[in-house]
Amino acid sequence: MTGTRDTLLNPALGFYIEELETTEDIAMPQNPLDRVIGQDHAVKMAKLAVRQRRHLLLVGYPGVGKSMIAQAMAFLLPAPKEEIWIVDNPKNPERPFVETRVGGETDRGKDIGEIVQPDKIPSEVAVKLGFKCKKCGALSSTSKIRCEVCGEEKEGYDDIKATSPFRDLFETEMFNSSKRQNKTNRIVPYIKKLNGKQEVTVYEQIDTDPLKPSVRILNQNALAEIREMERNRPSKVLVPLKRKTFLQATGASETELLGDVKHDPYGNHPELGTPPYTRVVPGLIHEAHEGVLYIDELPQLGHLQTFLLTAMQDKKLGISGRNPQSSGSSVRVDSVPCDFIFVGAVMINDLNLVLSPLRSRIQGNGYEVLLNATMPDTPENRAKIAQFVAQEVAADGRIPHVTREAIQELIQEAKRRAQIIDGKKDSLTLRLRDLGGVVRMAGDLTLEVESPLVERTHMNQAIKLCVPVEEQIKREFGSLEKALEKGLSLSQQTFNKSDHPENYQNQSLYG
Repeated sequence: MTGTRDTLLNPALGFYIEELETTEDIAMPQNPLDRVIGQDHAVKMAKLAVRQRRHLLLVGYPGVGKSMIAQAMAFLLPAPKEEIWIVDNPKNPERPFVETRVGGETDRGKDIGEIVQPDKIPSEVAVKLGFKCKKCGALSSTSKIRCEVCGEEKEGYDDIKATSPFRDLFETEMFNSSKRQNKTNRIVPYIKKLNGKQEVTVYEQIDTDPLKPSVRILNQNALAEIREMERNRPSKVLVPLKRKTFLQATGASETELLGDVKHDPYGNHPELGTPPYTRVVPGLIHEAHEGVLYIDELPQLGHLQTFLLTAMQDKKLGISGRNPQSSGSSVRVDSVPCDFIFVGAVMINDLNLVLSPLRSRIQGNGYEVLLNATMPDTPENRAKIAQFVAQEVAADGRIPHVTREAIQELIQEAKRRAQIIDGKKDSLTLRLRDLGGVVRMAGDLTLEVESPLVERTHMNQAIKLCVPVEEQIKREFGSLEKALEKGLSLSQQTFNKSDHPENYQNQSLYG
């Protein structure tokens, strides 16, 4: 009789196989990482990675829990807080703007105002922006703390009044994009009289190129234009607020991973064409913003590993048209946010195919973890196999619960596979994906005979049937070579033996 226990067995507290009747007696852990079997060290590192937002490289054999760890990490992350928008740029439609919206607020950089050299602005403004030396009047980059001519320390950001009545307006409407890069451009409001009226002009330091320092000038008309654009400028959601926190990019193409700009045969024609901002498509890298980006078989990514490295390093990556023959090839959106936790998985023998700079990035801001292939055959670990079976039953949702006797048969199979595959005695295999196939086949066989529970006989039958096709060929023909020989037609056998004996002798099932 099942389902009558007052208290379910808690895997976190530990239990023994003898305490349960069926898998229905086992409670499911609420933390998804606690459902990962036999990988205590990897689980510890994964929890750290979630808390500290670190990257993770999981190294191990197929079926030992790499994908499960990555999905569990995403489950533990908070819901995304930022929504990414693409906004039309009326002055240069092929360079749309990108903005992030947090709690209804807008984070935007704009291409408005007049760009001039520092020698074209009022002297006192150039001093406050950090371009001009107050002592000798020499101009230099704001990255230089001291004047390159006289050595005097220049005025800088700290000298600008943080209490300026224009500062919050200007930062909110113009330069929140700088906040996203963890820096704030220096700004100076300047009041002058024009025709007897006071007019406010705002100056922003633009010093991205030290050899060509420049300043953006925003007069009252430009500031009014900003407000008008906030109300009327067309835009579209690129990455919505309600989205998945787990994105799997295994086997993704270049456009799927990095994004693209759709082709329009009419280009940006004002009447027939489609505006460029509407044709921008995000990549998985951008959709994983604030979430987990998981890539299994990482070396298969090839040269795209370089783009992944850049995204991890800068936490932003531009989107451009990938097809040179497309009208979208001339469209580019710069600095699209992609602040994600990267989880990569790789086989041991493919580790050398992961780019060294990418591994360095992971090691510098994350962890590399080798996953176990087996675990010791102890009563505690046998209970973990029982927990695994209960989880497989719950995840499948179609097969009945499994009896204690059937679980014990599966444990013996796990012990046998650990010795045959990994050469480990007194151990249990952690290649649990394959064992999950056995559990499902046992459940299907049980349903076929309309039994309420998976019994020992059903599990034994599944163990015998659920084997690789190579093993089935050996059972049927004795060896792979004999199976291949019998599969040839009489004419093929005669041809191979008489005319080309070397071909016949050298043929193998694996080519």
